[in-house]
Amino acid sequence: MKKIIVLTDFSKQSEQALKAAADLAIKHDVELLVVHMLELNQAILSSPDGMYIEQTVFLVKLAEKNLKEFLEKPYLEGISVTPVIKHYKVFSELDTIAKEHDADLIVMGSNGASGLEEILIGSNAEKVVRNATVPVLVIKGEITNLSLDRFVFACDFNDDNLSAFQKAKEFAEMIDASMEVVFINTPNDEFLSNRDAYQKINKFLTKANSAQQVEIYNDYSVVQGILNYGKTILADAIAIPTHGRKGISHLFNGSIGEDVVNHSRIPVITFKI
Repeated sequence: MKKIIVLTDFSKQSEQALKAAADLAIKHDVELLVVHMLELNQAILSSPDGMYIEQTVFLVKLAEKNLKEFLEKPYLEGISVTPVIKHYKVFSELDTIAKEHDADLIVMGSNGASGLEEILIGSNAEKVVRNATVPVLVIKGEITNLSLDRFVFACDFNDDNLSAFQKAKEFAEMIDASMEVVFINTPNDEFLSNRDAYQKINKFLTKANSAQQVEIYNDYSVVQGILNYGKTILADAIAIPTHGRKGISHLFNGSIGEDVVNHSRIPVITFKI
């Protein structure tokens, strides 16, 4: 791992993410790119009006000042930190930054979202997850000495999860972590016997050219099963594939990955399908 992007809005949640990223930076000797995204209107930025230009300059300078103060933390001593300010709050831009700087991970903090807000608006974490092609680590709450030594990877073992599975394996190897893979079996129309489940899993692993051990865990829902299995094995984090669905598709189909991001108490790592 070479570089980690940390998204900040100067909130308590983003400082928790910065602390967690600092733990990873020290452990793996990597650079942090701390990104703040301004919410400037395109009309302001493109206007020839002098007042708008002055306003834009003022807001950028204020953001630079706030970001500099935000980064004056003792736990960042000895870590290479590069501040980055972007004019728009466009979450797809984070992925562009990651590609430009060859970053391996995006880290952000989140309280999650629930109820009507989750359905109609969603959290900022969801917006990042939907747009990022690099792994996204979502930090929930204060974490002391973050470790990703053991994380759960859960999927349905359909072929469209092959790329996410490979990315998760590569990520585990990169940070020298143990990846515990699980299949969640639920009592609905998609319930599988152990025999059928292992047939499906073995077919998937053959295509992935992997000898990975997989556990079968029974629960009432996939999301609850993932969260409960993580608790059972005392995992440091949960890893999940996500389609990154948007718009009407997201509203009607939802995303297990985003639901896990919203409701998990421990860090969640998402891998784009």
